[in-house]
Amino acid sequence: MIISFLTKNFYINIIVVTLIFILDRFSKIYVINLSKVNFSSELYRSKYLNISLVWNEGIAFGLLSFNQSYIYNLLSLLIAIIIIFIFFMIIRNDNIKRYPLLMIFAGAIGNLYDRIVYKAVPDFIDFHIGEFHWFIFNVADIFISLGVFFMILLELIDNNKKNEKN
Repeated sequence: MIISFLTKNFYINIIVVTLIFILDRFSKIYVINLSKVNFSSELYRSKYLNISLVWNEGIAFGLLSFNQSYIYNLLSLLIAIIIIFIFFMIIRNDNIKRYPLLMIFAGAIGNLYDRIVYKAVPDFIDFHIGEFHWFIFNVADIFISLGVFFMILLELIDNNKKNEKN
């Protein structure tokens, strides 16, 4: 199983993960450096989009933020275990479902990297309508969300095909 992963589409998989990881890293580094230069976490404001650096110590979209380091470390370990699980799912899939899994994997690796290096994940994209603000997120979160969306879509398509055959 692992040997077929290393030979079949290996380079495409590596390129997808690397490109997403690099895009995520560059965007985060750019926003972090820009906030240092401007001496402010508020970098851009418009009617529907703000770029504001927020350090997220929780999980997705700032949920479950904790001050205790042991809970943070336990949460990071749990995320690392989930990433390993996703890696094995990628190895087992040799169809189109591999690509959404690669998107989830790369985004999760990007955020785990930040959790290890910065002890928090830099989030900075803030969509809003009036006073209603969605969760602040980053490029890795975009790819994780897109990967989950495409996985759900593919499952719905597969279920429809199975129902049509019966």
